[in-house]
Amino acid sequence: MSAANGHAHENGGPMTGPPTALEVPITPPHSAERVTELVAALEVPFDPAQIEWRVTNTTQNQQPVRGQVIPYADQRAYTDRLNALLTPAGWTRRYTVHTSANFERAKDKRIVAKVLVTCELTIFGLGSHSATGEEWADNDNAGTAAEAQAFKRACSCFGLGRYLYYFTGAWVDLDERKRPKNTPRLFGWATPQGWREGLRPGQEAKSASSNPKPAPDGRDVGAEDATALVRQILEMAEPLGWRLYRGLLRTGARVWNPTEIRDANVLRKVLAQMQSAERGLRRLEAALNRVGPEVLVPILRSLRLNSLAQVNNLETLKRVVLEVEKAAESTH
Repeated sequence: MSAANGHAHENGGPMTGPPTALEVPITPPHSAERVTELVAALEVPFDPAQIEWRVTNTTQNQQPVRGQVIPYADQRAYTDRLNALLTPAGWTRRYTVHTSANFERAKDKRIVAKVLVTCELTIFGLGSHSATGEEWADNDNAGTAAEAQAFKRACSCFGLGRYLYYFTGAWVDLDERKRPKNTPRLFGWATPQGWREGLRPGQEAKSASSNPKPAPDGRDVGAEDATALVRQILEMAEPLGWRLYRGLLRTGARVWNPTEIRDANVLRKVLAQMQSAERGLRRLEAALNRVGPEVLVPILRSLRLNSLAQVNNLETLKRVVLEVEKAAESTH
């Protein structure tokens, strides 16, 4: 397990407790201007040379085999950015490891435990954020994989790597080992140069809506209004998580990408549902902080879910939140 900034602890054991006074430099809060400057620098996309592509879905009974790919960056790209902007002394991270009860894994119906890792990332003078990663325990690298996932999710709370959540996946041909034969070209906003020139996710929607189709009620959707709504929806991908985000898009508008929605009323409805889901997740986090993540296991099992990441609709999320809050109230 890693200690501060990912370096192994010299005495052998993982450092999961709170930093001591000797470990944390006394750093005054940054000025508002410096905070703005740091966040802007953290939000800049990684160099395209640091981007890799992961296959998330493949076609069945089709030749050639095609796969849906999404971009990602190795956690070393994240640590390099933090070190470059803040120096290794300017930030630290702490991991806490949990092992969940056994779940039935959908792909092979085996009963397997999960490793859950929480990463607390602190940028001195700026603040702290925490996030959780998970991996099946029978994976030889379960701890490492869960750590990396938790760390990168915590980084996204500061804006680092957040732009990667805007990708919806692209289909490409795969080789005999199901690896991409070629990779998609990155949008301009997904490169450092394009980002610094002012390009942002969702701007492709502006050109798509420059000649908008009439809405079902006969009203035209204004390009500026539609673009603003689409951008707000795209920004919900990170706080909601991929499964819930896509589920709400599918049930609310029957699309996978908000840029396909032409009716402003539908855009507003989808956004309202996502904002409601975000509030629910905040309530859930507050309740879990009182009772611990273990209380989720029986609740998820009763819903035939292996993890919270599988929740894809508001009704299921509401049931989970209410059950956890009920458990929290009964223990206090």
